[in-house]
Amino acid sequence: MGKTAEAIAEGVSIASAAARLTIRNRIVVGTIANDEPFDVAGFGPFARETLLSLAEEQEAAAELAKRQRKKAWGKFSDPDGTHDYRDRDTRNLRKRHRQYVGVAKELRRMADDPHVVRTLVEQSRDAAWGDVEANLQRRLRVEGMRPELDPDYERMRSARMQSIRLVDLPRLAAHRRRPGDDHAGEEATDAEPAVADESPARRVSGIDLSELDS
Repeated sequence: MGKTAEAIAEGVSIASAAARLTIRNRIVVGTIANDEPFDVAGFGPFARETLLSLAEEQEAAAELAKRQRKKAWGKFSDPDGTHDYRDRDTRNLRKRHRQYVGVAKELRRMADDPHVVRTLVEQSRDAAWGDVEANLQRRLRVEGMRPELDPDYERMRSARMQSIRLVDLPRLAAHRRRPGDDHAGEEATDAEPAVADESPARRVSGIDLSELDS
C-alpha cells in the first residue's frame, strides 16, 4: 500500500486530473459549442462543485472500506471472491480508509481555496484551447493537403480508384437509370453520340473507366 502520505498525494493528483477533464469539457461545450463568453470567475462555482463531488466519492469509498473491515474482522476462512475480505485484510482496509479520508479532506481544502479553484479553471481552459488548436490544425492539414505533399497519396491512390469503379460509378449509373426520371432518357440519348466509338464495357454512365486506370 505504500506510505499513507504518498498514497494521499497520488490520490489527490488523480482526482485533480479528473477535475480538470470535467471542467475542460464544460468549457468546450459552453464557450465553443454554445458560443458563450469565457470568464474564469464564471467557471469557479462549477470547479468548486466538481472538487466537492470528488471529495464525496472519496468519503463514500472510505465508508465502504470501514464497513468491509468490520465485516472481515474475525473471519479466517478462505474468501469466496476478490472483495470477500478476511481478518488478514483488515490492516490494508484500515490503511485504505485513512487514504480515502485524507484525499477527501485535501479536496475539500482545495475547493475552499479561491486561488486553487482559479488555477484549476485556468489549467482546464488551456487544455480546452489546446484541444481546439489540435483539431483545427488537423482539419487544415487535411483540407489544404495537395497530392504532392501527401506522403500516402500514391499508396492510397489505387484504393481510391477502385472504390470509384466498384462503388461510386455503379451507384451513379443506378441513379441515372432510376424509374420515373424524365431526364434519364434524354441524358442517355444525348450521351450516345459521344460514346459511339467507345467499348460499352468500358463506360459507366458515360464515364470512360480507362481514364481511372492510369
